[in-house]
Amino acid sequence: MPPPAEPGPSGPAPPPVTADDLQLTVHRAVDALRPAPADGWERMAGTLEWDCWETVEHLADDLFAYAVQLGPRRPPPAADVPFARESRRTGGPANAVHADRSAGPDGLLQVLEACGALLTAMVRTAPPHVRAHHVYGASDPEGFAAMGIAETLVHTHDVAQGLGLPWEPPPGPCARALARLFPDAPADPDVPTDPWPVLLWCTGRADLPGRPRPATWRWYGEPRP
Repeated sequence: MPPPAEPGPSGPAPPPVTADDLQLTVHRAVDALRPAPADGWERMAGTLEWDCWETVEHLADDLFAYAVQLGPRRPPPAADVPFARESRRTGGPANAVHADRSAGPDGLLQVLEACGALLTAMVRTAPPHVRAHHVYGASDPEGFAAMGIAETLVHTHDVAQGLGLPWEPPPGPCARALARLFPDAPADPDVPTDPWPVLLWCTGRADLPGRPRPATWRWYGEPRP
């Protein structure tokens, strides 16, 4: 399936994504993963090529990376803030953030919650006119909040699959992040009105009625006109 078409103007602007949305999503994710069996973290995370521990580290790293993009007085317009990144194994995620394995799963989840708090604080305090680099286009604080929510929702889904845990995303943040990042998401009568299966479809993780999951996908974090 080809990548989705460039979005165009359609209908009224959706409700904004907020720092409270991001905070709630991260807290729900941490709470959902806390009951995981201590010996389950080396299981593969959903359909990813990373194990559950690596995937949570990757998620924490995403949240950290979005926070620091908004940090400089003059955010770099065409590159990431140059933190050193490394993978701990061939094929593993290349992160600036790694949890101390000796701290165990509780420590890993503290790292995740701390990185979520960093991004939440930056979204609350960065001026709305700030623009910072992202590979899919320069974004504003609201856009980075939406991206943080989407990353948290789908990677918690991946990890919960690997650990055999239930995961029920908060519907409001899910709906607002979907509207901000995927303006061309399916919205025909045969598509569920629940935003969660639509977000899973948009990120290549599920089918929808009459629609096989996309082989390639991207989101649109740029500020809306």
